[in-house]
Amino acid sequence: MNTPHDTFQQAFAEALFDPSRAVHAVVRKLAMQPAFAVYRNTVMKACIDALQANFPTVAQLVGEEWFRAAAALYVAADVPRDGRLLYYGSGFPDFLRAFEPAAELVYLPGVAQLDILWREAHAASDAPAADAAWIAQHTPDQIAGLALAPHPAARWAWFDAQPVYSIWERNRRQGDVGEELAWQGEGALLTRPHDAVEWHEITQAGCAFLDACAGGSSLADAAEHALAADPAADISAVFATLLRAGAFTGTSASSTANERAP
Repeated sequence: MNTPHDTFQQAFAEALFDPSRAVHAVVRKLAMQPAFAVYRNTVMKACIDALQANFPTVAQLVGEEWFRAAAALYVAADVPRDGRLLYYGSGFPDFLRAFEPAAELVYLPGVAQLDILWREAHAASDAPAADAAWIAQHTPDQIAGLALAPHPAARWAWFDAQPVYSIWERNRRQGDVGEELAWQGEGALLTRPHDAVEWHEITQAGCAFLDACAGGSSLADAAEHALAADPAADISAVFATLLRAGAFTGTSASSTANERAP
């Protein structure tokens, strides 16, 4: 049950983003004061600054003026619900998808999604990554039965129609963005097996493989999912790429059980 103090705080917070909707009598009077506008502008700026920090690649692509104008509209429509502004902006890709000035930038929502995945990988829990030496300790049958869980910091996505990963990667590292792009679907994998977030391009089969592993499938079943996504996929190469990237955590309950089985 909300206390009067809680009710006041909620009404005050709502008025910061839309004073016209203030229904609390005290808050309504406060919202009419000139100082309230200064405070409101400070809060709005903090939210816009947070979005610019959380979506640096989007801002790099569209420019600061365009980004901050769009961010102001987003803040007005979707206010923060968590004091940790590192997590603010989960709806920004969908906002960009429906944002008329971004209609021709069809890759922009995907770029925003990758910025979110980078942030999630950065903030995820630490864990040891599985490596080839550990895998090599198993027989082929044991390897097929392993159920490797994705690393807590592993994030991945497949983009069907645009080279979203290439656009994101070039702007993220601020490299040569003038190189010609092949306009085709791409997959992206972000990991943090050590201290810093790393990123890699992966195939549709690789994404399907990780999806299956995230659902608890064995490596053999994950391989079947990958082949269903791309019948021509080289499963050994797919698995090796994911393993080198640190996409899996060291062990799982099911793999330990398999190792102990006679």
